[in-house]
Amino acid sequence: MPRVAILDDYAGMALELADWSPVRSRSEITVFDRHLSEAEAVAALQPFDVICTLRERMALPRTLIERLPNLKLITIVGMSLPNLDMAAASESGVLVAHSDFANPRFRGVRDATPELAWGLLIATVRNLAEEHRRMRDGGWQSSVGVTLAGKTLGLLGLGRTGKRMAEYASVFGMEVVAWSQNLTEEAATAAGARRVEKAALFASSDVVSIHLVLSERTRGVVGETELALMKPHAYLINTSRGPIVDETALISALRAGRIAGAGLDVYEVEPPAPDHPLRRLPNVTLSPRLGYVTREMLAAFYSDSIEAVVAWLDGTPIRIANPEALGT
Repeated sequence: MPRVAILDDYAGMALELADWSPVRSRSEITVFDRHLSEAEAVAALQPFDVICTLRERMALPRTLIERLPNLKLITIVGMSLPNLDMAAASESGVLVAHSDFANPRFRGVRDATPELAWGLLIATVRNLAEEHRRMRDGGWQSSVGVTLAGKTLGLLGLGRTGKRMAEYASVFGMEVVAWSQNLTEEAATAAGARRVEKAALFASSDVVSIHLVLSERTRGVVGETELALMKPHAYLINTSRGPIVDETALISALRAGRIAGAGLDVYEVEPPAPDHPLRRLPNVTLSPRLGYVTREMLAAFYSDSIEAVVAWLDGTPIRIANPEALGT
C-alpha cells in the first residue's frame, strides 16, 4: 500500500479534524507530531510516497527531496510554499498539489490570522504575557499598559488581513495609516485607512502591524532604519513572516529600549532555538506561529489535502502546482 506522512501535527489534531478514511482505506498513514530536522527527515521519510505539509512548518529543499526516492506527491497549503524547492520536485517527478482557498469550506474561517494579530496586539500593549507569568509565580501587577483609543495604527500591507485589521482598529477608536509598495490612496481610503509613505508610517504610528507577503521585495523591509524612526513608546506586531523584519536589528532595538516592545508570531527560523534572544527579552510577547491554527482552518486545510491524495490515488491528480512533473 502507498504510505502517507502527515508532517508537523504539533497539536495531534490532524486525524481528528478531518475524515481521513478515504485515504486510510487505501494507504498507510503515519503522523509526525514534532518538527523534523533535515537529517531526521531524510531517515524518517524514506519509505513514504506522499507527504502532507502544513504551511511552512517543514522545509523541503533540493537536498531533502533528492534523498526521498519513493516520494511521488507533496500536498501544500496555499498556491505555493516558499521553503519548497519546486524545481527540485519537478525534476524528481514529484507532484505538488496546492489547496483551493476559493473552496466554500474556507469561507468564514479566513479571519483566523487577523483575529490572532489583534489579540497579540492587545496582549503586547497591555503586557499580558509578563503579568500572566507573575500571576503564575504568585505575584501581582507590576506594569502599566497603554490605551488604544486615540492612538495610530500603522499597517504595513493592506490586503485581506490588513483590511480586517483596519476594521478592528476603527471599532477601537484608532486612526489607521497604511503603506505598501503598490498601495494607492484610493485603495487605502476604501479600507478605512490613510496612505502615507513608509518613513511617515513608522514615525507616526503607536503600533505598527505587518501584513505583507514575503518576497524578495519585502524581505528585510523592516530594518534598523525603520525601527529607528519609531517612537520610544511604540510597538511592533508581526504575524506575517519572520524574514520581513531584520531580526538582529529588532533584538537590538528591544534590548536598548528604543521601542517599547514587540508582539511576534513568526520568526526568521521556525521554531527559534531554545536559547534564542527573543525568548529572553521581557518586552516581547511571543506566540508559536498560531495565526492560522484554529480548528476550523486546520479542518479546511486537511480536507483539501485528503481530496488531493485521493485524486492522486485514483490516478487523476488535481490542483497541481508543477504540471511539468506530470511528464517526468
